[in-house]
Amino acid sequence: MVPAIIILIILLLLIGLLFIPLDLYIDSKRKQYYAEFKGLARASIEADKIEFIRIRIKIPFKEYYYYPLKALSSPKKASKNKKLKKKSTHGNRFTPKTILRLIRSFEIKNWKIDLDTGDCITNAKLYPLFGFINYHFGGFHINFEGRNEVLLLLRNRPVYIIKSFINF
Repeated sequence: MVPAIIILIILLLLIGLLFIPLDLYIDSKRKQYYAEFKGLARASIEADKIEFIRIRIKIPFKEYYYYPLKALSSPKKASKNKKLKKKSTHGNRFTPKTILRLIRSFEIKNWKIDLDTGDCITNAKLYPLFGFINYHFGGFHINFEGRNEVLLLLRNRPVYIIKSFINF
C-alpha cells in the first residue's frame, strides 16, 4: 500500500511539472533577459565585468553562475580513437513544420516595440503603418527621440512543447 502511495505522489508531481508555466522575458529598456519556470527555476542572462556575459541560474535555496564564453574558449582535448557517428534512421525531427508548431505553442502575454530608425523621413513613413498595426494588434510605437526598446513576454507550458513534437 505504501509503495503505491509513493508512486502515485511521484506521478502526480511529474504531471504537475508538465503544467507549470514557462516564461520567456525580454526587456531591452531594463536590460532583463530570462527564462523562468514559475516558482521553480530561473535562468537570466547578465552582463559581467570579467567575462562578457554570464548566465545566472536560480533555484530555490541555491544560485549558480555559468560563463558560456569561457566554455567556448577552453581548448578541447583531441580523442585518440575517433568513432564514426551513425546516422539516424528516423530522419531529422526538427523539420520546418515542427519548428512552426513549436513557435505557435507559445502565447504572447505582453509586448511593446518602441522604434526610432534614426532617419526622421523613414520614421514619418512608418508612423501611419505603425498606427494601423497598433489599431489592430497594439504595442507598436514610433518615436523621434532615439529610443529603441523591445518588451516581450512569452508563456508556454512543457506539456504544449512536448505536444508540438508528438503531433504530426
